[in-house]
Amino acid sequence: MIYQPTLFFKSGHFNTIFRTFFTFPKVEYIRKRINTPDDDFIDLDFIYTGSKKLIIIFHGLEGSSGSKYVLSNAMYFKKYQYDVCAANLRGCSGEPNKLYSSYHSGKTEDVDIIINAVRDDYDEIYLLGYSLGGNLVTKYGGEKASTINNKIKKIIAVSVPADLMESALEISKPKNYLYNQLFLKSLKNKVKQKIETFPECGITQQDLKKVSTLKQFDDIYTSKAHGFIDAEDYWKKNSCKQFIPGIKIPTLMLNSMDDPFLGEKCYPFKEAEENKYFTLETPRYGGHVGFNISFDAGKNNWLEKRVILFIEKNK
Repeated sequence: MIYQPTLFFKSGHFNTIFRTFFTFPKVEYIRKRINTPDDDFIDLDFIYTGSKKLIIIFHGLEGSSGSKYVLSNAMYFKKYQYDVCAANLRGCSGEPNKLYSSYHSGKTEDVDIIINAVRDDYDEIYLLGYSLGGNLVTKYGGEKASTINNKIKKIIAVSVPADLMESALEISKPKNYLYNQLFLKSLKNKVKQKIETFPECGITQQDLKKVSTLKQFDDIYTSKAHGFIDAEDYWKKNSCKQFIPGIKIPTLMLNSMDDPFLGEKCYPFKEAEENKYFTLETPRYGGHVGFNISFDAGKNNWLEKRVILFIEKNK
C-alpha cells in the first residue's frame, strides 16, 4: 500500500502538525479506571461495537486518548466493527497519577496491566502504538516473545523512536526547537505538581527551570523517578530496537524517512531482515504521526487503512 501525498504533505514538518491544528475528530468514549498493584491508576477510554476484537491504542509523549491521531483512529476502527481501548498512560488522562513516578518509553509492565484488565472480554487483541507508544508496544512484543498472551494477534507501531538516544538528540536540534519547547512545557508543568506533592523528591522548582532539553529532563526526572541511573541509562535499557529479534508475532513498524524526530538509528533495517515476524516500512514522506494525503479530511485516512489492512491480512 503506497503512500502518495499531495505537494504540501511532502513536507515532514507540515505533515507532522497538520492533524493537531487542522483536524477535528469527535469521539464519545466510555471511561474505565483500573487500579494498579502499586496503588496507582490508569484510565482507559473505550468505544464499544459489540465486537470480540479489540484494538488497544497507546499514545505518544504527552499525548492522551484525546490526541487527534488517537481520535481519528478510534472513529475509523469503529466503522470496521472493532472495539477500541484508548489507553491514557499514567498522568495523561487529565488527572495527576498518585505516585512520584509516572510513565515512560519502556514501562511495559503497564501494558501488561492493561491487557490483563481487558483480555477476558475479547477473542482477538491488537496493540497499536504511536511514537513513544510505538516504542512501548514493540519492546513489549520482544520482551514477551513466545510467552505473550495468545489473544494478542498482531502489533503495529508508528513513527517509533526505536533508538531513544538518537531521537532525543534529534528533537533537540535547532530545526525542532518548537517541538522541543512544547514537549518540555507540558512535561515540566507535570513535574512542578510532583514537586509540590512530593517535596522530598530531591528536585526543586529552580532545578526544573534550568531544564532546556529532553536529555536534561530525562536526567533530572524520568530516569531517577523510574529507577535508572541517568538519561543515557534509561534510553539504553528501553530502546525497542534491541528487543525486535525476540518478536514472535506479526509486527509492523511504519517510520517515514522525513520524520523530524527520528535519526538514522531509529530505522531498524537489519532487524527487519533477520526476523520474519517483523516488517519495517519506510515511506519517503509522512512526517511524525502524520501520513495525511491532502487538505480533504475525507481522504486523510491512509494511516488507518494501512493499520486495518495489516490487521486483516491472512485472517
